[in-house]
Order: sequence, then structure tokens, then C-alpha cells
Amino acid sequence: MTTLDQTQTEQIAEQIALTESAATAVQDLMARRNLADHALRVFVSGGGCSGLQYGMAFEGRVRDEDTIFEQHGVKIVVDEVSINYLRGATVDYVEEMMGSGFKISNPNAVSTCGCGQSFRTDKNSGSPEGCSCG
Repeated sequence: MTTLDQTQTEQIAEQIALTESAATAVQDLMARRNLADHALRVFVSGGGCSGLQYGMAFEGRVRDEDTIFEQHGVKIVVDEVSINYLRGATVDYVEEMMGSGFKISNPNAVSTCGCGQSFRTDKNSGSPEGCSCG
């Protein structure tokens, strides 16, 4: 596990941002599920209709290869591969007429699925699979 000092945390925080709204939503979910000792894992995996897809999960066991930092009181864990796809991304929590949920805005994505959960980059499109947004 890579635990970052203040300067390194600020550099990563500039690259992956968690909004206050997202932090509040994560903290609320963690409290309801009694997971106060967990972190938020943000990751990218192959799949979705655009080839790559975002994922988030509560993480109780951090791996040696993970990078961990904190924003707005939430510990965030990112694996060594996903961090390359997520540089510059912002994780937000939005409440809209058609529903509420987490939204990731990623400057590395050259195209995204209609639901915003699947994307591709100019360097790696992954292998497109079925999508549940249609």
C-alpha cells in the first residue's frame, strides 16, 4: 500500500477529485452499513458498451499496490492500473429529476456510453460488452 504524505496527497487530489457532495453521500452510505473503517475504492475495469467501465466499492482490505489518499474525510483507494485512466477525473454525487447517483467526469474519456458508466480513451478502448443503460 502506498500511503501518501501531504504533498503527494495534494498532487493526487488534483488528479482525482471527490466533491463534497460525493463525500457526504459516501459517508452516509458507510454509516448506514456500519463500514466506518472502510475506504472508497474507485476503479476501472474492462466491459460496458464502450470497452471500459467505472466501478466503486467499499474496501476493507487495501493491497500493497494501491494508492490511498483522503478528501473531505473519505479515504479513497485506487489501484495501480486504474489511476492511469482516472487522472483528472472528478467523482460527484448528483440529484436530478430522473434519479440520483454518482457521476464520474473524466477528461481522458474520448467517448462515453449514454449512462456515463462506460467509456473509452484514445489509447485503450477495452473490449465492448453489453450495457445496461439502454
